[in-house]
Amino acid sequence: MESRTKLVIVALVLLAAVASHPAAAGSSAMCGMSKEGFESCRPAVSISNPTDPTRGCCTALADADLNCLCFFKYAKTLLQTYQINPDLAAQLPVKCNLVPSFHC
Repeated sequence: MESRTKLVIVALVLLAAVASHPAAAGSSAMCGMSKEGFESCRPAVSISNPTDPTRGCCTALADADLNCLCFFKYAKTLLQTYQINPDLAAQLPVKCNLVPSFHC
């Protein structure tokens, strides 16, 4: 799997983790994405009934440090736990027109 693809997957793993822990909610950001940013991307990477990424998701992803998010690329179990489709996650930067192709 390519580096940026893994990064997107990681971002979505972080989304699930941050969204599920109220103590982490606050206004803090992880790799340049806030809890709200991660939440805005969740429907686009859902295992069941995924949607197109919203403008809010794309804006949040545009501000994210994608290399930072690559750190979480090995969290496959966490992705499954939070019902995140890694293939859809990897497609977000391209679907949001942020890059022509994406590799972690």
